[in-house]
Formats: sequence, C-alpha cells, structure tokens
Amino acid sequence: MENALRPLIVLGGTVLLTLALGWAVDLLLRRADDRHPETPLWGLLRRCGVPLQVLLLTALLRGTYRETGWQLIEDYHTDIGRALSLVIIGSGAWLVVRVVSVVVESSYARYASSTRDPARVRRVRTQVTLMMRIIIAVVVVVAVAAMLLTFPDLRSIGTSMLASAGIIGIVAGVAAQSTLSNLFAGFQIAFGDMVRIGDTVVVDGEWGVVEEVTLTFLAVRTWDERRITMPVSYFTSKPFENWSRGGVQMTGTVFFQLDHSAPVPLMREKLQEILAECPAWDGRDWSLAVTDTTPTTIEVRAVVTAKDADDIWKVRCAVREQMVAWLAAHHPYALPRIVGEVAAPPAARSRVPATREPGEETDDGREDRDSREAGTGRG
Repeated sequence: MENALRPLIVLGGTVLLTLALGWAVDLLLRRADDRHPETPLWGLLRRCGVPLQVLLLTALLRGTYRETGWQLIEDYHTDIGRALSLVIIGSGAWLVVRVVSVVVESSYARYASSTRDPARVRRVRTQVTLMMRIIIAVVVVVAVAAMLLTFPDLRSIGTSMLASAGIIGIVAGVAAQSTLSNLFAGFQIAFGDMVRIGDTVVVDGEWGVVEEVTLTFLAVRTWDERRITMPVSYFTSKPFENWSRGGVQMTGTVFFQLDHSAPVPLMREKLQEILAECPAWDGRDWSLAVTDTTPTTIEVRAVVTAKDADDIWKVRCAVREQMVAWLAAHHPYALPRIVGEVAAPPAARSRVPATREPGEETDDGREDRDSREAGTGRG
C-alpha cells in the first residue's frame, strides 16, 4: 500500500503545490493591478503565469522524483535528472524573456501615453524593438550554452574549442562580414535616429511606411500593400528620403498643362474653394501660379499643404480631379488643344489646272473639242 501511495503523494503533491503557488502569485498580481490601475505592469505580469508554473513544477520534480521509489526511475535517474535540468533551463529562459518583454512593454506604454511628440514615440519604439531582439538572442544563447554544459562529453569539446577561439573568430569574422555589417548598421539605426518605425520613406523610387526594423533587415510597406525588405546597411550607406524626419507636415504640388487662354485668376478662386471643402488640407498655406510656358501651353502649379504624407496625397488628388472637371465644364477653351489645318480632298486637287506650255492641249481640252465635233456631225 505504501509503494502505491508514495508515487501518488509525490507526483500529486508536486502538481497541487505548483498550482497553489501559481494561483497565489496570480492573485497578488491581480490585487496589485486593481490598486494601481495607472501602471500596466502588474496586469501584464500575469502573462508570465504559464512559464512560472512550468519552472516550479519541473524544479519540484527535479528534487523529489527519486522519492517515488519506482525501479524504472532508479535505473534511469541520471537521464531523467538531466532531462528535467534541460526543462528547467528552457523554462527559466522562457520566464526571463517574458518578464523582460512585459517590463519593456509597460515602460513603453507609459512613455507613449505621456509623450505627445509622435516622432519621439516612434524613436523609442524602434529602440525598444531592437533591444528586445538583442535580449532574446542573448538569453537564448546563454540557455543553449547552459544546456550543453549539462553533458559531460560536450564540456571537453567546449574546452578544446576555447583553445582555438582566435582562429575561429578570424574565420567567422571574414565569413560573416556582411552579417556583422548589417548588425552594426542595426545598432546605428536604433540609436542614431536615422529611420524609425512608422516613418514615411522613399527608397529606390518606392514610397512607403517603415513597418518593421530588425538587427539585419528593414521592411517597408508600400501604398499598394507590398512589402519591400532591405538590409539595414542600405540606410547607412545610400541616400534615401525620410518624409517624417524633422516633422511630418508636408507640402505638395499639382501641375496643370493648359492653353494660354486659361483663366488663372478664376482658377485661384476655385482652388481656394476646393481646399476649403477638403478635410485633408491643414489650412497652413496654398498658392497657384504660372511657372512655365511653351509655344502651345502654359504650366500652372498649385501648392498645397497637409499634416502628413497620407493627407498630402489625398489633397493633391482632390485638387487635380476637381480642377480638371471644373475647367472641362465651365472653361473648356482652357484645356490644351491640337490645332491643325484641314487638307483639301483628293478630288478637288485633281481639278486644279496644271501649268502647260503655250499651244499644248490638255486632256480636258481634247475632250471638249471632240464633243463639239460630234455635236456638229449629228446636226
């Protein structure tokens, strides 16, 4: 009876104790969240419940598994203990990553709620994202190294590898030169404030918004929902346009190719009416002027403003569409025209008398003479 109850007590007690500790921790975090609703940290820490319970359960089993008295466990206690140690290391790394991500996320949420400058918020968001990736990479590397050290055979391999670390480092540096350059470029972008998540950029003639920044690549979402993935070293070695740098307000232009008789003063009045009814216009500035002329047309430029790149696109499209429709409806003569002379038809050209020498008869003259002679004979 004792041999049957001991495994049940050990395993069941371990599970019950783990559940009780997890429930107690969750209760404390819930009460702390109710008392401090202005701080999202306590509520976010509840996400760490699963890795915490896995770590507690594995740690308790690691210390009590041999107390079950099972012969199978006694025969393979070394392998079982190593497996539990590996689970402890993995769950510990999982818990560390979850705690760090929760702390960073709560800090960013408080900063974003208290800061009114969108550019600074995007800058902090970019830095936080890259720092989280670095922390996760470091924790994973340390966890894998700790797992490998649990195997005695791999300890000797690691010692021999450390003896030749200089040569391996040189070879790895030469082989991973491109990767390392992208890695350092990622740090430069994160802390140099060159480009941030949410910035509107133009790269290789493509207009888009920075959607993701990692240590090695940067993703840009274009206006037609495409994704352009580029190495971060591109932004440190080549020029690019950042429309969000130094403020998100934009000034745009709309060009019209019109006839010389276009009513420019009336177009200014119409432009003002269009902008007054356009919600995307921020009301900062507008103008309309003739900027160029050719023998057949004139170039009219309209200047408009908006609060960001998306709105400036909407304003330009609205001005272009409504102005052309207004000209076509009320001033069609202002639209460019192609003027040409109508050529005479071929039949009319054949009746034109050709130049001939004196005394020379044409075909028409011979036909008239023949018809007169025939009429005389019939008479």
